[in-house]
Amino acid sequence: MDSVETSQADTFPFGRGLIQIVDVPPLDPGIYSLTPDEAQFFKAATGINDDNMLRTHILSAQEKAYKVAHVPFGVAPYPCILDFAFVRMWITKQPVYQDILDIGRERPDAIFLDLGCCFSVDSRKLALDGFPARGIISSDIKKEFLELSHFLFRTSNDTWAGHSVQGGVLDPEMLSVAPITRGSKVGSLPDLSALTSLNPLHGHCSVINVSCFLHLFTEEQQLHLARALAGLLSPEPGSLICGTQFSKKEKGSVTTFFGSSKPILFCHSPESWMELWDGIVFEKGEVEVKVNTQPFLIAGQTLDNMVWSVRRL
Repeated sequence: MDSVETSQADTFPFGRGLIQIVDVPPLDPGIYSLTPDEAQFFKAATGINDDNMLRTHILSAQEKAYKVAHVPFGVAPYPCILDFAFVRMWITKQPVYQDILDIGRERPDAIFLDLGCCFSVDSRKLALDGFPARGIISSDIKKEFLELSHFLFRTSNDTWAGHSVQGGVLDPEMLSVAPITRGSKVGSLPDLSALTSLNPLHGHCSVINVSCFLHLFTEEQQLHLARALAGLLSPEPGSLICGTQFSKKEKGSVTTFFGSSKPILFCHSPESWMELWDGIVFEKGEVEVKVNTQPFLIAGQTLDNMVWSVRRL
């Protein structure tokens, strides 16, 4: 596949609003790589067993998603697409991954919400490992990502039992802040195949996954979204919200580098993130919050990556 050339400037959704990236870096097929576990997953999920054919297919999906001026059907030039972070099966990095699978097996109406899903790789991995696909909902602001998930995994609405909802999480018509559900569940489950927003899921989500997503928003927006996610969570003990995001030793802004632009992220510290969930969003002692960090290289810059989970007690 020919590499996509550099674009002078492009504008795309970036959490708090729109961001313009100047000199969008070109795609480089030479940095493509899969670990043995990733290769095994993508072969099983796509039905493509030949390594070279799989590489060509994933590169094609990447190119369709990476928008520059002369690619009419692209989506957005996110660094995670450029650097193949979208293939990394982030959900499996979670220490609570087995707990998530157990929830899918043990709860008859378990719902897994994959928010900011991109290609929905986490959703597909979870289904392959045994979580019932009928209870999986993938959501992204860009409907093209939901469509590209079908392209990447060679499925359709008829062959994939999971569901998708397109919309922006700061839109109250899509996701509003509701009181945290305590005690028993609220009413019966909505028809997941008919969802046009996430609001009917208030109090029903067994697991909510937000990988590589919340650091795109301001500090105030992250608090707002944490409260919104808490309102979606099932009151059943063991229900989980989990994710990954960039962090700092002390919370504050981080300047990143992409092309000739310098997007600014707000990053919590592990301590401030734990305090936000246990005592601000939920009442103190109502949840168990676990956080660990590890270095992560993206777009030539090493940042601290926080892997975290919030479990209802």
